[in-house]
Amino acid sequence: MFTATVGLILPSTVTGSFPRPRWFDVSMWGRPLDTCMLDIRFREKFQDALAVVISDQERAGLDILTHGDFHVDEDMAGRAWHHYPLQRWSGFEGDYLQPEETTAPWLHYPPGTLLNEIYTGWRWPHVTGKIEHRPLDYPKVWRLAQGKTHKPVKFGTCCSQVMALFLDIHTPQYKDKREVIWDMAVAMNTELLALRDAGCRCIQIEEPTFHFMANTYGKDHEQVKFMVDAFNREVQGLDDVELWIHTCWGNPNMQRVMEDTSYANSIEIYLERCRGDVWTLEMKDRNQRDLELFEPFKHDLKKKICIGAVSHRVLQADRPEDVAAEIRKALKYIPAERLIVSSDCGFGRQGCNREIAFYKASAIAQGSNIVRRELGLPVTPVPAADPMLQVDVVPGRV
Repeated sequence: MFTATVGLILPSTVTGSFPRPRWFDVSMWGRPLDTCMLDIRFREKFQDALAVVISDQERAGLDILTHGDFHVDEDMAGRAWHHYPLQRWSGFEGDYLQPEETTAPWLHYPPGTLLNEIYTGWRWPHVTGKIEHRPLDYPKVWRLAQGKTHKPVKFGTCCSQVMALFLDIHTPQYKDKREVIWDMAVAMNTELLALRDAGCRCIQIEEPTFHFMANTYGKDHEQVKFMVDAFNREVQGLDDVELWIHTCWGNPNMQRVMEDTSYANSIEIYLERCRGDVWTLEMKDRNQRDLELFEPFKHDLKKKICIGAVSHRVLQADRPEDVAAEIRKALKYIPAERLIVSSDCGFGRQGCNREIAFYKASAIAQGSNIVRRELGLPVTPVPAADPMLQVDVVPGRV
């Protein structure tokens, strides 16, 4: 069901995470949000930080906003994106380095590389018992963000199956990773239903592993089919929600984690086999590779397609005309009424600063407006581009 994007042509957004203000220097480290909110310093900083990230996105001119992933801890290379649920659900204990023999085949890197430092620096809990849902407080985080704007706030969360890549089983409760993944999908579904019941009508599931696995094993491999079933179980019952599926090729400290980045083996999976309304793809950093794959689907797209028009890995702030050029390329294969414009991935997993993220976000909004004008469509106001609202104005110029 389309809710956030209904009636919008070429709507603009960002993926999810956003760099924190420097003064937002508190984290939860596994504690419940309600416990943290008893600390008046945390309560003030958390609420103010959400107000700031919402305000920044409105000033940038975005149509669909995010909460910036400000509920996750600011830790090494964005580990908390995976770790937030793992710290709170039952069935997990400790922090351990994952053994090489159980690490996913595409996550091995040599000493002397940043990715090696990241994956040897990260620690993970062991699976030590039955995995069951405990509240993640997603409804409360969404209320705190949505209460600060009239624009829709898209709530994103890490997909259960990508978390499982880093887990080792230390209990007879589970025979294999599939059972772990399924129970995590059930636990996440419980939280997502609570988020829906709180009123959120735009939810993003981030990084199901179909594109990674289809490239390694083939699109019809038994493991890939299981992951599709697990994803569909994770989002079960969200029929009245605009459901986004975010995919990229890694983003720890802005790094791509693999070089075989083709969507060719997974396009049919994302378009046809998994539930959802919007599919987001990393495109700008890959020079729009794979756009041509959409040509056979151009006149029968069941999902909207959200392309990355700015890279989260490049610190050069894109210009609006650069974004407009990316949109025009995409329109050759994707109808305007089915196209959404975003960033390749989030800006907040260590590496990008807030000012660059802001101007990349505003370039997305301004670039969308350029193409809307060319198509004779209404535009979205962009306060950041209003000459009367510039921060520093030379006297007599305006």
